[in-house]
Amino acid sequence: MTAPPIAPIIPPPAGAGARGHSRTGAARRLPAAVVPVVPAVPAEVVYGFGRIDASGRVADRAIIGVLGWRPGDRLALAADAGVVIARRDPGGMVTMPTRPYLVIPATLRRRCGLSAGDRVLLAVFPAQDTLAAYSFAVVHQALRAHTSVPGSQGRQL
Repeated sequence: MTAPPIAPIIPPPAGAGARGHSRTGAARRLPAAVVPVVPAVPAEVVYGFGRIDASGRVADRAIIGVLGWRPGDRLALAADAGVVIARRDPGGMVTMPTRPYLVIPATLRRRCGLSAGDRVLLAVFPAQDTLAAYSFAVVHQALRAHTSVPGSQGRQL
């Protein structure tokens, strides 16, 4: 004698409420984090860092190498609030020394608020044969102007 088979107990579908509704269709998906698109550094700009020494020299072999400036090249320098711009110019007042560094004269350093020991962001624009040295005060202003600085929600930089 065999016993009659027992009917399987199958639970109702998940989410079926007491009202008797059954949910059909795809389940609700959890929100996924959106990966921000990080812009690429433009190929026409090369960045580096330097420190101004007591004589106003800023050395970065790689940056000077990108420009191809050689000893004896004449450079024209201009300054604005926190920025020094140097470009190769046959009528320039500054001569490129034998070692790969840029000399920022004292008058331009004072005009820009740069002192010995200050670090600067160097930006090289090879197509324009130009180098720009930005004080960190200028870099900081640019960061403050940018609305999505990581971790700055509700805080003042």
